[in-house]
Amino acid sequence: MPIDKVTLEILKNHTRAAAESMAFTLYRTAHSTFVKETEDFTTGLTTPEGETFATPTELGATWFVGLNYGRAIRMIDDYKPGDICMTNDPYSGFVCTHPPDMHIWKPIFYGDEIVAFSVGHIHNTDVGGAVPASLSRSLSEVHQEGIRIPPTKILREGELNQKMLDVFLANVRAPEQNWGDLKAQIAACNTGERKVAEMIERFGIDTFRKGVGDLLDYAEKQARAIIRELPNGRYNFRDYIDEDAVNGWPCRLKLSLIIHDDELVLDFTGSDPQLESSMNMPTGGDPRHVLMLVGVVYVLYSLDPRLYLNSGIARACRCILPSGTIVNPVFPAAVGMRTLSCNRLHGLTFGAFAKAAPERLMGAPASGGPIMNVNTTDTRSGRRIMAAIDPMTGGSGGSAEGDGHDGSGANQGFLKNTPVEVNEVEAGIRVHRYGLMTNSAGPGKHRGGLGTELVFEALAPNTRVTARNRDRTVFSGWGIAGGKAGGLSRFIRNPGRDNAFDLRNTDIVTIDPGDIIHVTCGGAGGWGDPLQRDPEAVLRDVLRGWVSCDHAQQEYGVIISDRKLDEEATEACRKARSNDGGAGKEASFYHVGKAQQAFETVWTEANYDALTEGLMKLPVTWRFYAKHRVFSMIDKLPSDDPGRSDGTAVRHGFTRLSDEFPDLAEASANS
Repeated sequence: MPIDKVTLEILKNHTRAAAESMAFTLYRTAHSTFVKETEDFTTGLTTPEGETFATPTELGATWFVGLNYGRAIRMIDDYKPGDICMTNDPYSGFVCTHPPDMHIWKPIFYGDEIVAFSVGHIHNTDVGGAVPASLSRSLSEVHQEGIRIPPTKILREGELNQKMLDVFLANVRAPEQNWGDLKAQIAACNTGERKVAEMIERFGIDTFRKGVGDLLDYAEKQARAIIRELPNGRYNFRDYIDEDAVNGWPCRLKLSLIIHDDELVLDFTGSDPQLESSMNMPTGGDPRHVLMLVGVVYVLYSLDPRLYLNSGIARACRCILPSGTIVNPVFPAAVGMRTLSCNRLHGLTFGAFAKAAPERLMGAPASGGPIMNVNTTDTRSGRRIMAAIDPMTGGSGGSAEGDGHDGSGANQGFLKNTPVEVNEVEAGIRVHRYGLMTNSAGPGKHRGGLGTELVFEALAPNTRVTARNRDRTVFSGWGIAGGKAGGLSRFIRNPGRDNAFDLRNTDIVTIDPGDIIHVTCGGAGGWGDPLQRDPEAVLRDVLRGWVSCDHAQQEYGVIISDRKLDEEATEACRKARSNDGGAGKEASFYHVGKAQQAFETVWTEANYDALTEGLMKLPVTWRFYAKHRVFSMIDKLPSDDPGRSDGTAVRHGFTRLSDEFPDLAEASANS
């Protein structure tokens, strides 16, 4: 029998308050800027089996609602009071999703029985490895991404495992930061333990046990009710990462979303093979892995903000994750830049759902901006600095309800900006500008949210800047229902100077005193025909510096002269544009931008179907190479070759590979 609804509601509030208390403890005691300012951390409470039943909503990262610690928990043989375990190994238990994320968990006992775990993670600014901040798309195996600690007890019955700690701190670039943040995590887990003890004392152990299960059931029922409101069907969508490696080909993510009554199936068949770069997403094939379902949680919560956030939501979903692909890589594939891929995955999920609920959902979120890290020397003290200076984010997509939020929103809203003053003090740089990027928003009746831009100057020689998650310099974020795609991102060294250089998707650059970095985030997609946008809203954007006069005329048909709206000229311009089949007249529900339109004239669904079929017959270790060989073959064909886009040339490419490498044909037959 479920416990009564009133008691369950009270218990729900207590469990969430406990998770919030854990978050505040961590937030107030953390050492690194990226935790105490940006708030890239989580806390929570799980069942003895590892299902998260309580998570904060006021502080921390919202990505990991529903994170299941089960496989990691089971890798520890026995638990005793006072034990605390940790891991940052993406391939041990699949709770950690890249090496900088240190997850810890503490068993909470009632007598001799484990009744819950207090859990959480923080993103370490650095865990060693080949590059400062440990992350770069150029890395090709997880061994390069820093020290990896499999599930291990850092505290045994309250006693610190000093040898393990020493090994960890000896392999990182800022050990005092890592140790400070780890102590904050431990304090947060201890807070969770105290709060659970208080709940058991208040409600009794039987009510607590039963209530935890009922909270998971409650979230599941809510999720299923929201799904039932959506029309049954199969909704296909695809999106691209600019490059699958340094100077690589585009990387495709493909989703077939199947809505059937109160269940969701997310089939990722057709996504690219696992990459020889670090953008793979380590899921271990878990059909309900949290990385795959972040976008689903965001969508369901957008459709009904009363949704209670815990692991129960995942029970209504099932993912198909082909082995050896970007969504289910095989060890030792690098995974450090999975954030970039996950950002694209969130948008992919939004895009699939948008066709099912176009009046309730929005265009593509802003993306492509990096999380910036600086490794430099303080010129006054000589102290070596390893600091995260800002998450370069942007706004949410436009929707039927109105414009997208500017600067922050959608799937990146939880990442807080770091104040300019803190960046200058703690990172050894001088900030010239931090604000919203002009003309970055996707045009629409309701425009997308603006991206952000940051301009800063190096103060010391050999300043290493790591700009992880750089993307969207080629493929822009899509608009829907007549809205247009958002603007592209930029990464420029010394803009406006003779030695200016477009860094594009480079994610590591060394600069010297006086060098300037200008980095921007791509804007969010618009919703609805831009020619139907209120001219006064366009004027407001122009006066605020968010839209230029030329952009207003080109994209919205709005004429502004001397900072005033020319109503007569605007009416004439819009009438002419409408008669000519101008803005907002695309046949497709989605507007994907010029680069994607051009790419997909060659790389059609027929080509990708043939590519996927050929790759899945090969051993995992051959797939990335084979993809590149086939892409190169197609690229060299004449543009009028009839087999260039219907799959014929792709299949011929695989035949050529088999002829060139006879052993490959035999390995394929045995794979």
